[in-house]
Amino acid sequence: MNIFDAQRQAAQLAAKSDSPVADVELLLCYILGCNRTFLFTHSDQRLTEAQQLQFEQLLERRLQGEPIAHLTGTRGFWNLELEVNASTLIPRPDTECLVEKALQLISPATARVLDLGTGTGAIALSLADERPAWSLVAVDRIAEAVTLAERNRQRAGLENVTVLQGSWFEPVDGVFDLIVSNPPYIDPQDPHLMQGDVRFEPRSALVAEEGGLADIRYIASQASDFLAAGGLLLFEHGYDQTAAVQQLLLELHYTDIESAQDYGGNDRLTWARWPINSVEKEIK
Repeated sequence: MNIFDAQRQAAQLAAKSDSPVADVELLLCYILGCNRTFLFTHSDQRLTEAQQLQFEQLLERRLQGEPIAHLTGTRGFWNLELEVNASTLIPRPDTECLVEKALQLISPATARVLDLGTGTGAIALSLADERPAWSLVAVDRIAEAVTLAERNRQRAGLENVTVLQGSWFEPVDGVFDLIVSNPPYIDPQDPHLMQGDVRFEPRSALVAEEGGLADIRYIASQASDFLAAGGLLLFEHGYDQTAAVQQLLLELHYTDIESAQDYGGNDRLTWARWPINSVEKEIK
């Protein structure tokens, strides 16, 4: 089997994947240690017996629905190549919208930022890479995810991020100019949980009670203790949760509440400000 023959195997994935050609190309690049250009300029190169066996095994796992990122062990996000595993969510392209919005919302050369439920560290590490003078804290409850995020931090060579283990605000001290989170927000009864990559990801990182709003509500209710006066809280949430998220933020006395869409045109982000002159903040 040469590279061209292997690329033709994408037809097997047509009914299983939205991107069968890209899937096969990514697997071949992983096996051969090359970029995609190499596949087209060396299409007649034969795979070794070991490479062909590895390709066939990975292709079969992909046919069973296993995510490409789990097969190759990495996923590109923003400007970084992140290690991924089954302990946490695979970073999605649409979450880059949260990174982009965070960079727009906070303009100071120096800022203190908290990322809750960091997973691979994708959000915190991307912000740290863009803003070397910022100080970031990344928190996750799952020990394996914390270890993964720390490996990604070291891999990226970022010294302005501290990765901590704990439930939400539990290990955190001080106040922050910005708190960001991509928390669990899927309703436990959502049928999409039985489809696609999410079948292979931990449900604890995906689902939340109260129709998917429980963790968002908890974070928003506690964040005022950790936000500087005038600080901002920024969430990723479900495409149909904008009105509910805005309402709960309003009830919790946040101001300047706004939302935005992801790259697919779906409502995905909401942010709000903890008021500078808040009586509740002064009492606390």
